[in-house]
Amino acid sequence: MPRLRPISVAVLLACIGLLSACRLDMQIQPRVEPLSDSSFFSDHRGARPLVEGTVARGELRADTYFYTGKIGSTDGDYMPFPVTREVLERGRQRYNIYCSPCHSPLGDGNGFIPSRGFSRRPPSYHIPRLEKAPLGYFFDVMTNGYGIMLDYSSQVSPRDRWAIVAYIRALQLSQNATRADVPAGQAIPSQPPKLIGVDASGATLPAIAPAAKSEDQP
Repeated sequence: MPRLRPISVAVLLACIGLLSACRLDMQIQPRVEPLSDSSFFSDHRGARPLVEGTVARGELRADTYFYTGKIGSTDGDYMPFPVTREVLERGRQRYNIYCSPCHSPLGDGNGFIPSRGFSRRPPSYHIPRLEKAPLGYFFDVMTNGYGIMLDYSSQVSPRDRWAIVAYIRALQLSQNATRADVPAGQAIPSQPPKLIGVDASGATLPAIAPAAKSEDQP
């Protein structure tokens, strides 16, 4: 029988030592399966309820008005952050994605969905009731829904909801603004041309009505 070399004996002993450390627990480790029972707790529930008052990181929501649009139980009427051009642009973008299909790009309730036979046409933003509505009212409707309108709290973030609120107010102002509302020195765009021969079916193209002559013109 051949004699084993010392180095072979050392390798063999090392392998035996490593194999002796392997147990079934390393392959099937003891752990608590999700929602499984546990004998450690008196109610035998492995999944424990959260400690009362636990707040997830980033979900403190200390600014109640920012997340509800309400002061107590009353709708507030101010923006929780300054309204800049970027805010209005963001509000316009989000509005056109989520709101205009029903409310239309002008906010008059003649959106694409009502035009295809939707049973309840949304109200126009330009009626007296909604023109006088506080800003927090629109935020609350988007957050919690209203009537047959579902809430958009999961689709639109709180800041984007406020941006939409600012844009809705801008829409209301644009539809009722007069020349007196234009700041001094601000250029006033020309009036859009009046169209004649407008066909609702779109079968024929409308024509531009001739400009009316002023008294000064011959």
